[in-house]
Amino acid sequence: MRKIGWSILLLVTLLWSCNTAKNQKVENKVLSVFHAGSLSVPMKKLALAFEQENPGVKVQMEAAGSLACVRKITELNQKCDVLALADYALIDELVIPTYASWNILFAANELCLVYTDKSRKANLINAGNWFEILMDEEIHFGRSDPDSDPCGYRTVLALKLANQFYKGGKDWNQLLEKDTRFIRGKETDLNALLESQTIDYMFNYKSVAVQHGFSYLEFPDSINLSNPKLDQWYSSVHVDVRGTSPGSVVTQNGSSIIYGLTIPKNASDPVLAEKFIRFITDPKKGRIIIEQSGQHALDPVFSLKSEKLGGLLRF
Repeated sequence: MRKIGWSILLLVTLLWSCNTAKNQKVENKVLSVFHAGSLSVPMKKLALAFEQENPGVKVQMEAAGSLACVRKITELNQKCDVLALADYALIDELVIPTYASWNILFAANELCLVYTDKSRKANLINAGNWFEILMDEEIHFGRSDPDSDPCGYRTVLALKLANQFYKGGKDWNQLLEKDTRFIRGKETDLNALLESQTIDYMFNYKSVAVQHGFSYLEFPDSINLSNPKLDQWYSSVHVDVRGTSPGSVVTQNGSSIIYGLTIPKNASDPVLAEKFIRFITDPKKGRIIIEQSGQHALDPVFSLKSEKLGGLLRF
């Protein structure tokens, strides 16, 4: 009897252990997110809040320039559950229809000139002299790589618009030829250069300046790419950047800064990914976090290029 009792106890223990392992396997889920560098601060907060609301879920994030994020999927065949980019047009043009079916516009931003109180001529710079100050040989500025990051090609677009907007024009080509050693893969890579006083200024998003407590000079709407009503004016300029395959080129036309979200077709857990996107776009949850992070949260809408409107995902 004693032997039988021990056998039953052992069997019960083994069954309990198997069920516990099985339950842990179901509960512990990893959500993989590729996102733009400028989303690093809000995405970290969004991930933490989502994990707290969904015990057992771990949001695994990889930040890069938006074009670099796209290439991870299109060139390197890497899997992710959610793709969040600083330019929704990249999803429309390079991801749909082969790698995703739809695209949600969810946030906006604006381009500005960012600096600190230790930046040289910080007490002198203003809306009328910023171009001349940046051209000063004693002044150094940084920007991100147009071939990797929307902030990079948006900087070029803004300078081309400045050439048209300001009386007498601005030699944007000459400015772009200066300080090329301070070009980085994504806009947030410039933060350390600014904090260490390696550079005095950087072209970046307003949200990045707000998140890190930097000073910033606002440009007129005709330059900062913030106003959708000026999209026709913005589209008067363009820049060519490297595409998603070697040797290919993509033309980026000027447009207002709007961020995009999608679930790639190769997502490991599309159901959990949809739940996270619903959280991000919820006016009482994710959208509050985005606004508190210095960005403007939009009412979520599908892009015109969206083929299949997210299965069950509706707004």
